[in-house]
Amino acid sequence: MQTIRGTASPITCQQVHESVRSCVGNTPLVQLSRLFPQVGLEVYAKLEYMNPGGSMKDRPARHMIEQGWKEGDIRSGTHIIESTSGNLGIALATMAKLYGLTVTCVVDPNVAPTNLRMMQQMGANIEMVQEKDENGGYLLTRVAKVRQLLERIPDSYWINQYANMYNWRAYYEGTGGELVNTLDRLDLLVAGVSTSGSIMGTSRRLKEKFPHLKVVAVDAVGSSLFGATKGTRKLPGIGASRVPELLRREEIDQVIYVNDWESAMGCRALLHHEGIFAGGSSGSVIAAIQKLVPALDQNSSIVTLLPDRGERYLDMVYDDDWVEALEEKGAVNV
Repeated sequence: MQTIRGTASPITCQQVHESVRSCVGNTPLVQLSRLFPQVGLEVYAKLEYMNPGGSMKDRPARHMIEQGWKEGDIRSGTHIIESTSGNLGIALATMAKLYGLTVTCVVDPNVAPTNLRMMQQMGANIEMVQEKDENGGYLLTRVAKVRQLLERIPDSYWINQYANMYNWRAYYEGTGGELVNTLDRLDLLVAGVSTSGSIMGTSRRLKEKFPHLKVVAVDAVGSSLFGATKGTRKLPGIGASRVPELLRREEIDQVIYVNDWESAMGCRALLHHEGIFAGGSSGSVIAAIQKLVPALDQNSSIVTLLPDRGERYLDMVYDDDWVEALEEKGAVNV
């Protein structure tokens, strides 16, 4: 059995933080032994949804703002504009309050209703695009709207999570660093892909300690990140209709595709077996691991990332009517 250092140490004191900014990171790592009880198999999940803003996007939001501030691209009064499916918008709005910044989030109809309300409550301005792009998604339309707003709004700045190197660096220094300090052995990283910052940064740091690590990307059916047939997707936060500048396909060993129905079933399995109430992309990685396990060698060790909280998807993957509508459309196992 793999040893995870530090798990037996009692907490003897509690640090007082200067703000939620310093609460980002150091998320728990748990073994999913009830969901994956196979002898010799170890599946670990990093609970990124336990960041203060409720998702892994707290990491790049903080890092991109901090570095932009240091380099002079961001200053007091800057109006940050970003295309987002929800979580980064919430994270940016949180950090913006600490730096005296204004945020406008460009979203599309697939945004989770709860995420939309949270961004609004956090004080973010919302620009909703309605027109699909040439790839059948909304990403290109959102990016075009960002460019329009940059021309119209004084002192505005595009964080650009799709190309900003501080996106993947946040995970390299944060998530990846925390994992290498905890795990003694590791065979596979299984992670969802959208902007690709999390999988790129985390895998690069892990490979420094585990050079034979296999990197498995989890993509949505209908996404064009790896050249698959483009199609309709409902779940935000996984997949994309354009290839982000940060993605390096040569660093990915395998791609597993998961549809919306499989993601919903993965969410429910995670909740039923482990009591972990996580979001749609977490269900996607669980479904991918379930597909992967039968082909693995014995004594395999896997780590995955659970990006956000489940309550943001009560209107989606946890809604029986929503799932039933997918079944009626035939959007089930592929």
